[in-house]
This record gives sequence, structure tokens and C-alpha cells, in this order.
Amino acid sequence: MQKKYFYGGLFFLILALSVAAIQSCKNNAAKNKQADNAKSIFRFREKLSEYGFFKDKLSDLHPRENVIPYQLATPLFTDYAVKDRFIVLPEGASITYTAAGPLEFPDSTIIIKNFAYTNVAHQKIMIETRLLVKDPSDSKWKVMNYLWNAEQTDAVKHITGSRQPVTLLNEEGEKISTVYQVPNTNDCKRCHVNNNMLIPIGPKARNLNYAVPAQKVNQLAQWAARGKLSGLPDSAKVEQLPDWKDVKRFNIEQRARAYLDINCAHCHTKGGDAYNTGLFLEYEQTDKHYIGIMKAPVSAGNGAGGFDYDIIPGDAAHSILAYRMNSTEAGTAMPELARTVIHKEGVKLIMDWINSMK
Repeated sequence: MQKKYFYGGLFFLILALSVAAIQSCKNNAAKNKQADNAKSIFRFREKLSEYGFFKDKLSDLHPRENVIPYQLATPLFTDYAVKDRFIVLPEGASITYTAAGPLEFPDSTIIIKNFAYTNVAHQKIMIETRLLVKDPSDSKWKVMNYLWNAEQTDAVKHITGSRQPVTLLNEEGEKISTVYQVPNTNDCKRCHVNNNMLIPIGPKARNLNYAVPAQKVNQLAQWAARGKLSGLPDSAKVEQLPDWKDVKRFNIEQRARAYLDINCAHCHTKGGDAYNTGLFLEYEQTDKHYIGIMKAPVSAGNGAGGFDYDIIPGDAAHSILAYRMNSTEAGTAMPELARTVIHKEGVKLIMDWINSMK
């Protein structure tokens, strides 16, 4: 009888030790996994120069071999800023083509967007550089701003935003003085978040589907030929966002809709920051009410200027859309972020489009 109890107790002791050993292995595995994840979490560096994106003089933005420059057919307007855009892919990885929305980027991709202005001496003066990084630890995009120093030798990590007095030249050589708004990281998220997920805005296939000036080959085709883009279909099957300035190839409606898409639709879309307005300005949107035609505003308040409809065909002077684009007053100006001056060429385009409607 004592022997029976002895073996029974021994059995339970061995079982308890086995369970403890298994649990210990699980705990160690979990700790190792956490440690591996901690190692792979992307950490923003203190200075732009520390990434090694560019060679020679940093402010010249001469990209290294693994840094891909790109341009958009119709870019976002930001106080007549001069913008330079680049993509850095992890070694051996490629972008995957998607017909709708942003291209599919691999983990550890870094999208670089630099903002500068042309001063009265016709010099390019750096203001800020924004990084959008796809963190390999969770495949989520993270954003950080870097503010250039007065010496133009480097840019330093800057989270809280900044106000920079500048005197710049617009595209016609006219002098404009303003206080440029460097956004804080939360401002960036307002435009880049859709359905609570941070995403890139500009690098969509249709925005990139053209040959940049001085080049004969389409950007997407170049990337595919270099092994940087996979899944690209025949070029005839890839949509193209019109160049809002190209009056020879595109009509006024196409150019106006492309302008609204890139400047407004990241917020004015389902899942965007301005979803509750019911005003959806994507290029592919076909519902006239959603575009704003004879649509009464739902949240404009005093920003509507006393007008009744977002767009009144043939009457841009009494259309809220044109009115808000033609303002810099807080609570009225649209877009709310990314500009402190009126884009007179863009306003003219939208007014001409509205007045052309019947």
C-alpha cells in the first residue's frame, strides 16, 4: 500500500515537473520572440544624415544607388514648395503593383519627402524632410519629421511642429512672404490615416504612371525593368491620373478632378478625416452629389461663407468649394493643413471647371 502511494506521488511529481518545464519553455520562447521583435522595431534616428540616403553634400539630395527618386503626375500643393521624393527598399525586396490605392510596399520601406522653397536670390532653401517608414515589427507605417538647420547642413528629428517665416518665389517668380507651417506628427496622421490605419498618399500606380520630364520611359516601367516592381500589367491597363497643368492632353474636368483628388481626397473619402462631410473627391467618384454638385454642407459652419451649396454649376463665385480654396482664414481655408497661401492657379482651375458646368 505504501509502495502504491509512493509511485502515485512520484507520478504526480514527474507530471508537475514536466508541466513546469513545458511552461518554462513557452515562457522562454515568448521572451525570445519579444526580444527578436524588439530588435526589429524601427527606430528613427536623430539626424537625417545618419541614414546615409544621400551622397556628397546632403542638401543637394543626390541619392545613393539604393534610393529611388520619383515624381507624381499631379502633386499636392504646399505653399509653392519645391518637393523631392524618394523610396528606399530593403535589399532584394520589391514593390507589388496594386490597381487601386497605394502600391504594396515591403516591410522596412522608407518613403522620403523633402520640402524646400525658392528664395528671392533663386536659391533652393531646405525646410523639412518627412519620413514614412513601414515598421518590420508590425508592418505598420510610422511617420517622422526632420527640420533643416539654418546652415543647411543637416535636418534634426522634430516632433512638435514649427512655424518658419519665409519669403519665397512662386512659379511665376512673384515674391510671397508667409509663415510656413511644419506639421507635428499628429498633423501628418490626420491626412495619412484611413480607417485608423496610417498609409502613404502619393505613391499610387495611377499617380506614378507617366514619364517624368527629361525621361522617355514611364516610371513604373523603369522600376519593373530594374526588378523594383512586380506584377505590373500592360501599360494600357494601368490607370493614369491626369497632369492638372497639361491642357493639351486632358480636358478641364479631368484636370480639375485630378487636382481635387491629390489635394483633397485623402481626407474627403470613405474612412478619411473628413468622411462625416459626405463630400468625396476621389478621381474615380461619379456620384454628382458626393462630388458636391448642389450638395448642402453638413459641417462647414461659418466656413461656408453664407453660401448654400458646395458646387453650383456655372456659378463658382457662390460655390463653397471655390470659396474655401480661395481663403487662408482659419476655419474657412481648405485644405486645413499643408498651406498658408492661396494657390491661385489651382483656384482658377477649379473656378473655371465649375463655371464650365451646365
